[in-house]
Amino acid sequence: MPLIAPEMLGEIIATASDLAIVISLEGRILSVLVNAGHRAHGHLDHWEGRDIRDVLTEDSQPKLEAKLRLFSEGGDSARPVELNHTDGKSWDFPVRYSFHRIGPNGSVLLMMGRDLRPIAEMQMQLIEAQMALERDYETQREYDTRYRVLSEATRDAFVFVGTRSGRVVDANPAACALLGASRNDLIGAAFAQEFDGRRRAEFVEALNLRAMDNAAGPLEAEARRSKTPVRIVPTAFRAAGEPLVLCRIELADGAGTGATEMAETLRAFFEEGVDAIVFTDPDGTILTANESFLGLADAPQVASVKGRSLGDYLVRGSVDLRVLVENAIRSGQMRMFATKLAGEYGAQISVEISATYLSDQSHPCIVFVIRDASRLEGVRKPGVAVSDDAMRSVMELVGSATLKDIVAETTDVVEKMCIETAVELTRNNRVAAAEMLGLSRQSLYVKLRKYGLLSRDGGHD
Repeated sequence: MPLIAPEMLGEIIATASDLAIVISLEGRILSVLVNAGHRAHGHLDHWEGRDIRDVLTEDSQPKLEAKLRLFSEGGDSARPVELNHTDGKSWDFPVRYSFHRIGPNGSVLLMMGRDLRPIAEMQMQLIEAQMALERDYETQREYDTRYRVLSEATRDAFVFVGTRSGRVVDANPAACALLGASRNDLIGAAFAQEFDGRRRAEFVEALNLRAMDNAAGPLEAEARRSKTPVRIVPTAFRAAGEPLVLCRIELADGAGTGATEMAETLRAFFEEGVDAIVFTDPDGTILTANESFLGLADAPQVASVKGRSLGDYLVRGSVDLRVLVENAIRSGQMRMFATKLAGEYGAQISVEISATYLSDQSHPCIVFVIRDASRLEGVRKPGVAVSDDAMRSVMELVGSATLKDIVAETTDVVEKMCIETAVELTRNNRVAAAEMLGLSRQSLYVKLRKYGLLSRDGGHD
């Protein structure tokens, strides 16, 4: 087989690598071959005859020493090593080398290197691009935070509407209050449907025309949910290539003045009123409460009662709450329900509760007005009020029956009235009525049968 000429071998080696160095096992450079198409290193002929350690950085020298020691001991390793070259203080560059034994008895090492500067430059560009993205992201977060704070703090009502879709992109709290809807209900919904008698296409077109004509006046409309006359002042702009309309919403002249004053008066009454006021959802879960209720319940703050059931603060718990909620939802209101309120630390106080169901709101709720009745107990006559007819029938017994019989008859009359009242309040729920009266279910059935009340329709457990 013909041998390859030395000059051709050198050319092959130089072509297969960016930089090839032939060294002795002691580390002296015997030859340097540079790829003809890769002249980034320049001419390195002056390295020949020098110790390779002289053209390596300090952190790379231990790596080379480990490799030379391995080959001197007869070992071999195919794992490449990354070495950083330097030639004076003007420049340095990284190269990944693979080591190969050549020459007689393998006494010479061929280091075939691949220049890592293009990879390093690409990595540096990637890092710089990532850092630029991070800076842009932080800037975006800063502007987003400023926008959110401004949106929450401003008293002006505004809504962002997509020009093509006519749907709400964003709305601030002032706009939500003016339109009578939550932010979640507004976002993604057609803006035109928030106003009476408005079609989407015509409404969006009217907004666009007024936005382009500076001389055009605001668009008059009436909010569908709050029934409030408003004026809409549109401003067209484009963000990230998407056309949008900023709609500033104002109260029409003279509109809402009385409503605003009434709202402020009611809020002041709620916060400073002497009676406890509690707002709950239709299930009896507390939404908010005033200071008077916190005082009755021995609660430190509104957050400690919000989200809890009002039944947690009633002595008879869910029994009283079910009676109050069911009657309020059925008839719209319930008046003067007498019970006892239990505080956070077990203290009990007699109260009278009135409940009103607000069903025409976007989120129906029940308002409970709770009045302290403990002072009235001392001036009230003991016992249960008896009707005139019942009292007259008892008085007719005088002279014809003994006192013992008259008292027994009176007791039966009062007992029957109490059972009838409990059954009516619980809508003929015998289990709830028994709990309200402090009786067992069997005892209640006995008394219902005794007074002929067991045959009432609709009774259920």
